[in-house]
Amino acid sequence: MKKLILTLTIIISATIMFAQSITNIAPAQRTDGSMSVDITYDLAGPEPDYVISAEASFDDGATFTQIDSLTGDVGAGIIPGTGKAIVWGFGNEFPGQFSATTQIRITASLVLPWNCGDDFTDDRDSQTYATVQIGTQCWMAENLNIGTMVNGGGNQADNSTIEKYCYNNSTANCDTYGGLYQWDEAMQYVTTAGTQGICPTGWHFPTDAEWMTLEEEVESTTGVNWTATGWRGTDAGGNLKETGTTHWNSPNTGATNSSGFTGLPGGYRYTNGTFLTLTYYATFWSSSEYGTNAWSRYLTYDHAQVTRYDIDQAYGFSVRCVRD
Repeated sequence: MKKLILTLTIIISATIMFAQSITNIAPAQRTDGSMSVDITYDLAGPEPDYVISAEASFDDGATFTQIDSLTGDVGAGIIPGTGKAIVWGFGNEFPGQFSATTQIRITASLVLPWNCGDDFTDDRDSQTYATVQIGTQCWMAENLNIGTMVNGGGNQADNSTIEKYCYNNSTANCDTYGGLYQWDEAMQYVTTAGTQGICPTGWHFPTDAEWMTLEEEVESTTGVNWTATGWRGTDAGGNLKETGTTHWNSPNTGATNSSGFTGLPGGYRYTNGTFLTLTYYATFWSSSEYGTNAWSRYLTYDHAQVTRYDIDQAYGFSVRCVRD
């Protein structure tokens, strides 16, 4: 690397409209043969901390590539001040790369913290989901809708594509009620309870025990045996269901949605490929097996309780994700 030509970046947050600046960028290539580069800079701005990132260009600034091999004052939580220091492992990240006009661009950005209750965007397909804090847990407040629709007449396949059923093979139903997934597909073909499965990064497929925690949190009565099968409690289901009859069939017994979970009745796909109970049943997988079956939860239009059953993994049920 013969020469380092530096560029200065000023970032204006489109949301906050505060200015922050990086000045006095000074790189120095080490002479110990390590092919590391020491970079110092000064950071100024009105906020308590920023996210610092860096890019490099080897074509005189025509294109920039994100630099990953960085240590020091980089990443989230960097407070303003002088003499900030970064070490760039140039030789390890870009072996054999030389340029007479390598450019380094350091950026300070202001990223608002994400809190449960804020919307969340799945970066795999840019779909946005509502979220809700319920006790100690953070849940998606909508049914997951990731994947490519496949016909309900066949099983979902273990391949590189996440596959989903849409009720009656209609994408409009997926748009409203989310996808329906066989248990293996939802788990992405592992059997470890609590795995990420088809959930986004930072979220996971809730276990049977995590469903019990949710149920106990939203139930108004005490002493319920949540490990029982069938209908349990008195009003947990109603407190998890969306209110009204826009999506639920009448009478939508006991629905208050006091939890904010907003359970929707997406029905299910039966093992023979038929679709049943849209607007009548909300069916959810857990990530916990019971023998060759898996534990599941039902909310129904005519009960205020939640039912728990172990059921054939070939069914197509809805999926809710819980935050790691």
